Amino acid sequence: MLPLEGIRIIAVEQYGAGPFGTMQLADLGAEVVKVENIAEGGDVGRFVRHPKDPLPDGDSLFFQAFNRNKKSLALDLKQEAGQEVLRDLVRSADGLLDNLRGDRPAKLGLTYEALKGVNPAIVCVHLSAYGREGPRAAWPGYDYLMQAEAGYLSLTGEPSSPPARMGLSMVDLATGVQAALAMTSGLLAARAGGKGMDLDVSLYDTAMSNLGYLACWYLTAGIVQGREPRSSHPNLTPSQLYRTRDGWLFIMCNKEKFWGELADALGHPEWKDDPCFRDFAARLANRGAVTEALDEALAAKTTAEWLEELQGRVPVAPVYDIAGALDASFPTETGRHLWVDHPTGRWVGSVSPAIQTGEAPPARPAPALGADTEDMLTSLGYSPERIATLRAANVI
Repeated sequence: MLPLEGIRIIAVEQYGAGPFGTMQLADLGAEVVKVENIAEGGDVGRFVRHPKDPLPDGDSLFFQAFNRNKKSLALDLKQEAGQEVLRDLVRSADGLLDNLRGDRPAKLGLTYEALKGVNPAIVCVHLSAYGREGPRAAWPGYDYLMQAEAGYLSLTGEPSSPPARMGLSMVDLATGVQAALAMTSGLLAARAGGKGMDLDVSLYDTAMSNLGYLACWYLTAGIVQGREPRSSHPNLTPSQLYRTRDGWLFIMCNKEKFWGELADALGHPEWKDDPCFRDFAARLANRGAVTEALDEALAAKTTAEWLEELQGRVPVAPVYDIAGALDASFPTETGRHLWVDHPTGRWVGSVSPAIQTGEAPPARPAPALGADTEDMLTSLGYSPERIATLRAANVI
């Protein structure tokens, strides 16, 4: 039994952050009913396509990456009949998650205030760009904008390079995880006290909270961290990229004992007692010399040879591209790929959930638009005639 089996989540969501959050819940066993706007052709993620995407129109590998293990109900929430369907769904649900513009949940009846009459224990999680209150409530917003405003671009890349974003949509992904945490926390409280609530998560707040110790440094001591050479840690050396004979290694001696291990492995035990190298403070003050010394020593062997010698002894990693990362022996041999059997007959690959439960995770493909509408409404007691009427009115 998966941890969240028996939990039903209604998800009024699209694109990345919200779907990523509810996918975590679905992977853990929750029944996630994805409510898609039938008037717009469903989740916009269905139309985010790489030029080489092999899936048919109305589906995409992008959509599959965020929506496995879910059900789809196509519904127009702007119609009163659609609102009636929503309320009937909520009666049977434990939680509702939306990731809409901050001013939209109240207008679409997705708040605890609007729904507590039909389900006093419903937990409503709202994932927006800037929150549901304040002067930016009606603003649209996306991951890259948050990276820019929260200072991430000033931290990424070489000191002489222009501002650069992270290669992944980390704010979307982190906000999705925060939303999943908010939902599970709210469900615990609702089960203990019988009363639901509204919980808010925003891209902006997540991006800012991720500043962590950099925010602490600035707010307390006025320290403004910027880009460091070779992606190095601002305080610890060696903790950056170093050259080998044929490429790069990332080495992180973030404990003093690892510096001694590295010095021995490179054939330079004298470095452990060298006044320029012997502790964190000395190595930071002489970072350039440390980099030069390590580059020279590491040039004696290839990346693969050094990995064979250092891995498990010193914190070290190869520098892969996406293909290298996914084709490497560790993820392939330890079952960290997840494959789902798509209705087209094609196997669609992704990465296994980060939370391991001790059993194989569910692996159902993302649903077609409205694939579960009729079954879901039938389970709520709707007659075939009522369903036909709703379909004729484009409510479903």
